Amino acid sequence: MTTTQEETVRAAADAIADRLASPADVRDLELKEGWFPQSLAYGAVGVALLHIERARSGIASWQRVQDWLSCAADGPAISGDASHLFYGAPALAFALNAAADRPGRYERALDILDGHVASTTRHRLDRAHARVDRGELPPLSEFDTIRGLTGLGALLLRRDANAELTGAILSYLVRLTEPISRAGEVLPGWWSGLAPSGKPSPAFPEGHANTGLAHGIAGPLALLSLAARRGITVDGQAEAIGRICAWLDLWRQDGPAGPWWPYWVTRDELRSGHGGEGPPRPSWCYGTAGLARAQQLAGIATGDAERQRMAENAFACAMADPGQLKATGDLSLCHGFAGLAHIAQSIAADAVTPDLSDCLPRLLAPITQAEPDALVSSLLHPLNGGGDIGLLEGAAGVGLALHATQTGTPPISGWNSCFLIN
Repeated sequence: MTTTQEETVRAAADAIADRLASPADVRDLELKEGWFPQSLAYGAVGVALLHIERARSGIASWQRVQDWLSCAADGPAISGDASHLFYGAPALAFALNAAADRPGRYERALDILDGHVASTTRHRLDRAHARVDRGELPPLSEFDTIRGLTGLGALLLRRDANAELTGAILSYLVRLTEPISRAGEVLPGWWSGLAPSGKPSPAFPEGHANTGLAHGIAGPLALLSLAARRGITVDGQAEAIGRICAWLDLWRQDGPAGPWWPYWVTRDELRSGHGGEGPPRPSWCYGTAGLARAQQLAGIATGDAERQRMAENAFACAMADPGQLKATGDLSLCHGFAGLAHIAQSIAADAVTPDLSDCLPRLLAPITQAEPDALVSSLLHPLNGGGDIGLLEGAAGVGLALHATQTGTPPISGWNSCFLIN
């Protein structure tokens, strides 16, 4: 980045954080997703992460952290089936863990939340294994990053406080990758009988296999790989990583714009061996950026240098393709330029391929082309897709990505571990 762009990035990150200084400052906004205090995706928990990272970096006040955490925790912690990594007790635990800058900080609250998370996780594991025993297909919400056991596994891996339960999730994911048969056809174990929306749809009469990092098999791949990279393994883990990678290899499309993967595979596509038109938008949630990072992690975890290089090449090609960048329609972490910029940093930090961070100025340009105040107004205005304060699709996520770009170092708080990027 040039000095001018670095200054613009810093000013934009500061402007977002200042506009979200306290819950009282945003109560009057017309928010697209409403007001959900315990939401890591859209509410106060996600905004707290922005201030936690800045406070732990020494550039902002801990009072902002306290104000947002108090807002998020103003009421009983939501647990059970309604909760997941991005909502309720697990989301609160994730934020408090990120804020714990010294031993014992938030220890009592985290002990209580850990109990909620453990109870919810065990219940979901029991239900998932019973589903497998019955020979039924899984809903995406059973295993995915946003709502399912992979997301809870990301929290447990980050908390590093319940090795037995972390291992139980990894063992479940190993079982999830085992193939199943339906009407004489062999399907991957993560094949869902529903549409990507999680509901029945005539457009998906026989379901689909989802590839995305948010809702598909790239999430389990990233978690299995991140755990293995830390030396946390269970029986069959390497084989499970291999099965997922083999499936992604089968559906990789190699074109003029480089390798890419379909968002999902339908039963008709499975039979024909051809998976959709593309390349599609290369986002974190679905698309080449998230899939490339997951496969880079898999290559590192298993010592597969060829896969690592392939994944890095796929990302580099996507970031150089004007068509794919044009299809990236917003600035968010989930499916916008902030997410691409942050993944670029993470991929480049681990890469055997040189110069992968050279794309950063190009990815940051759509975010920094406006003056900081104008950027904040666009992120928080409900017109043109704004009106979201949160982490996943809103202003807090953009602010965190800009802060990470500004520092050039991995997040101190580990906030990006909820995206299974690190």
